[in-house]
Amino acid sequence: MHEGSCQCGAVRFRVKGALPPPNACHCTMCRKQSGHVFASTEVKKADLAVTGAEHVTWYASSPKVRRGFCARCGSSLFWDPPQRDWIAVAMGAFDGPTQTALHLHIFVADKGDYYEIADGLPQNAQ
Repeated sequence: MHEGSCQCGAVRFRVKGALPPPNACHCTMCRKQSGHVFASTEVKKADLAVTGAEHVTWYASSPKVRRGFCARCGSSLFWDPPQRDWIAVAMGAFDGPTQTALHLHIFVADKGDYYEIADGLPQNAQ
């Protein structure tokens, strides 16, 4: 069981089971949403329980994806393709150790020019 929350605590969540290895997305939309890179892990929707869901605001960032954030403090929490059975949860929102490690960088062709990716992990242009 892994728990987390937004910065103000209005939204709390719990994920059953081990967290899959996260990826770091460098696309323009993720950078604008998070202020830098959006690192997240994809979990089955059935394994995610949210308390304070009434404080989650959803923004449809594309026809296929919506992004969830706390309406009170603005914390980026979720990346949700509604047609799928999984949801991405922001790694930075988890409390305590996650017992997983970043495994991939995606959309590196869109990354900001102010940083380099030098951790040796695989990088996908898209």
